[in-house]
Amino acid sequence: MSRNEQLVRQHKLLQILERTRIGWTTLELRDGMAQELGLPSLHLRTVKRDLEALLASGFDIEGQYLRRGKVWRLGRKSRKAHPIQASATELIALSIGRDLLYPLAGTPFWQALESFWDKLKDGLTPSVWKHYEAYRQVLYVRGMPAKSYQQQHGILSTIDRAIRERRVLAIEYQPTGREPQQREIEPYAVVFYQSSLYIVAAARELPADHADRIRHLKLDRFLRATAQSVFFHRPEDFDLEEHLGQGVGIFSGGKARDFKIRISAKGARWVVEDPWHANQRIETLSGGDLVLTVPAHHDLEIVPRVLALGSEAEVLAPASCRAAVAVIVRQLAERYAQAEP
Repeated sequence: MSRNEQLVRQHKLLQILERTRIGWTTLELRDGMAQELGLPSLHLRTVKRDLEALLASGFDIEGQYLRRGKVWRLGRKSRKAHPIQASATELIALSIGRDLLYPLAGTPFWQALESFWDKLKDGLTPSVWKHYEAYRQVLYVRGMPAKSYQQQHGILSTIDRAIRERRVLAIEYQPTGREPQQREIEPYAVVFYQSSLYIVAAARELPADHADRIRHLKLDRFLRATAQSVFFHRPEDFDLEEHLGQGVGIFSGGKARDFKIRISAKGARWVVEDPWHANQRIETLSGGDLVLTVPAHHDLEIVPRVLALGSEAEVLAPASCRAAVAVIVRQLAERYAQAEP
């Protein structure tokens, strides 16, 4: 059995122990783990080995003999609540993050954040909250659209569980303008990008070395998600931060390409103030113009940014992106050349 499956079982074992104060017998733990992990069977010896591994790792788990047999539960150190201390400026930092994450309202992530926020309210002195409220009068977060994933709570909970337990997901997914698709994916992570949630996952129908195997699936397009009783192995060399840093946006597929855009001297200031990418390169030309080079996976990651700069930007390469902009510009010119409607 793989090391990953052992860790999944042990994590589930700790979750089950957290829910009881009177304790569970080994048999009860076995039945609970098998049910929640979706396993057809689980041997008692396996549960005993997992308990021994957790004890050897230093987890405070204690055993006690009762009438129904020996029960296991978390020790006092594990159950003890720790006081939370925070300053007014730390509350400001947390509340800004809370505002930015508002589109997650109704999801398991938001519920955890609200639970922590409530604990802070209960544990801090009125004087700290008074300073915090004063700070909040001069610092406000705007620009977040009124979007919520409350309706996708069940689907997101299933995806979150599958990510933590390394389970294959059977999904019904409907791309924009197309019929729903039945697919199987191996979910790696949830990404919050421009007020939308995306699931970074491997397409199970493609071989492990396929260049387009990693996909970014928008949560809004999930119609159904069911965790399977099949586990997958996430590649050891997969680095989420490095993977997402390859492009400008959230598009996926293949190796990122370099896009070159000429920016006028007038538009250069906007690009300097709001960089397109952490690894962008800028070549300054005579007269103040510059050539911006940024990595991206898809033309659509670049085209909207170029159009936003109007005549101050010109795509130099690759040719596909330049052609895409040219088509859009011609269509716009024809539309605006017509008489007003």
